[in-house]
Amino acid sequence: SILVLKYSREVVTTQFLYIFACRPHLSEHYNEDFGKVSAWRKVPAIKDGDFCLCESVAIMMYLVEKYNTPDNWYPADLQKRARVNEYLSWQHSAIRIHGGKMLWLKLMIPKVMGVEVPQEKMDAAIEDLNGSLKLIEENFLQDRPFIAGDQISLADLVAIVEIMQPVGAGLDVFETRPKLSAWRDRVRDAIGSELFDEAHQGILSAQEMAKKMDGSKLQHFKPRILKMFL
Repeated sequence: SILVLKYSREVVTTQFLYIFACRPHLSEHYNEDFGKVSAWRKVPAIKDGDFCLCESVAIMMYLVEKYNTPDNWYPADLQKRARVNEYLSWQHSAIRIHGGKMLWLKLMIPKVMGVEVPQEKMDAAIEDLNGSLKLIEENFLQDRPFIAGDQISLADLVAIVEIMQPVGAGLDVFETRPKLSAWRDRVRDAIGSELFDEAHQGILSAQEMAKKMDGSKLQHFKPRILKMFL
């Protein structure tokens, strides 16, 4: 698991994906040691020397400013960078919520916690997810290869991780969306298939992992989780 990320200049451009795709062991981020890195005990977080930083978007921007990363990740051009920022600003309250919610409703709550999810809740969640995916295709991608233009950027990395969450829960959102599927393949090729597959191995194994999880470990958080999603 990755809780504290340490980067060298050589790996920073290819390891961005691990900020989002790797997950700590259950409740590991609530321990005292991690609290020294992230006061609110959330992942991701980095420790760069004595400097600690939380929140994924802030971490990415810090890394691209500190290291001499290729311009395509976070372009110096004002309008290209604004396009990346546009997506990063939008995703927090849209696909990030809707993708993650599907993982909880389809997998964690019914399979691990043993609580039945009302069909109307599931239907509403799928409708929200479909709305966000439609916006990504029609507003952000349009006819471009990637979200910000002809090259992959931070926006694509953030997007692919959130979109893969419902896939991990058993809902293949790419199956009936050829444009989104083609974009996913371009992201995979741009990152490198080995890194892409390794980074998403955990989420794509989520259904098998859920069968082995001890639901009792979630009991402390159960009221909060059910209030949040149901």
